[in-house]
Amino acid sequence: MSRRRAVCRIGITLALLFPGGHVAFAQSAAGTSQPAQDALLKNGPPTWDTNHDGVYTCAEWKSFLDRIFTSADRNRDGKLDPSEFDTVRKADPTLADADFGYFDENQDGKITRQEFVDKPGVFFLKFDKNGDCRVTPDEIKAAATPKGPQGPAERPRDRFH
Repeated sequence: MSRRRAVCRIGITLALLFPGGHVAFAQSAAGTSQPAQDALLKNGPPTWDTNHDGVYTCAEWKSFLDRIFTSADRNRDGKLDPSEFDTVRKADPTLADADFGYFDENQDGKITRQEFVDKPGVFFLKFDKNGDCRVTPDEIKAAATPKGPQGPAERPRDRFH
């Protein structure tokens, strides 16, 4: 997809989603309920599954975040300040409740492209159980299947670092 087309697509998404719905995507995966899972599936992956194969990869997610960063960095200084970050929240429903501090790894009040793009998404933390940075339809189905009582939940792994 050309850069111009990608930027145009982001602009259209912004225009359509300005009043948009809410999904807590860039926040802790702990305590995510079944309705939130459904929202993650409904509002997130189709937007950034660039080859439309139904398999969602970390590379596709990072590319999606990179395009959003480029769109939000209005002054082109390579960093997002809190006012520019508002554009991120409006760019896609999956980022509507995103927390500036989550992305600001070094807590300097600015988010670099690397800080933004390298943060794992809740979608991968929730569905990529085998840690291969690919979420397949089978993994989604398995995560959506109710399970009986189990031991302590395994802490999600950060597959981006």
